[in-house]
Amino acid sequence: MSDKDLRIDSYLGSLSRGNGAFLDELEHTAKAEDIPIIRPTVRNLLKVMIKAINPKAILEVGTATGFSAILMAQCMPDDCTITTIEKYEKRIPVAKENFKKAGYDDRITLLEGDAADILKDLKGNKYGLIFMDAAKGQYLNFFDDVMSLLEEGGVLISDNVLQEGDILESRYAVCRRDRTIHSRMREYLYVLTHDERLETVILPVDDGVSVSVKYGE
Repeated sequence: MSDKDLRIDSYLGSLSRGNGAFLDELEHTAKAEDIPIIRPTVRNLLKVMIKAINPKAILEVGTATGFSAILMAQCMPDDCTITTIEKYEKRIPVAKENFKKAGYDDRITLLEGDAADILKDLKGNKYGLIFMDAAKGQYLNFFDDVMSLLEEGGVLISDNVLQEGDILESRYAVCRRDRTIHSRMREYLYVLTHDERLETVILPVDDGVSVSVKYGE
């Protein structure tokens, strides 16, 4: 990132109203324990999209310690609920405790287990917004189930789609251990931008985020 880009990020960050004391503390803890949380621009994007579409139900794939779910809960409509999925056992009780402390444990439901199985179990439900922030190599595998759960006019937001810039590189220019994820993410982005049921924009902010609107079955 160039010096000018860093200055722009710093300036834009200075304009933020913040996310409240609870999330500020949760962010501090996450950084200290090296737990990934969504980056500032994606936080603002989520808040704007929720206010714009007023979803009745939100689905999140990838809870971690609950930062993003609580962030969304703070700005969702009064009649909206969040369902979030997490399979990493050590983080599940932490997330549940955070939901309770934040006062949203009655509106956020955490489903424990592999999203590949849980998404199929949710068949019949519809969500106005789906936020994908789980294992990046699995986005493509989740796509069909996610599309069946996304209501018409709903928004699918997928985080970390540029893989710190590696997505631009040739398969053979990335580390061997990352090649499968690299190939799957490239295919996922192709599917998002070529599926006729979706209108998609890929934003090169933070680590890349795609926003897709479903306008047909």
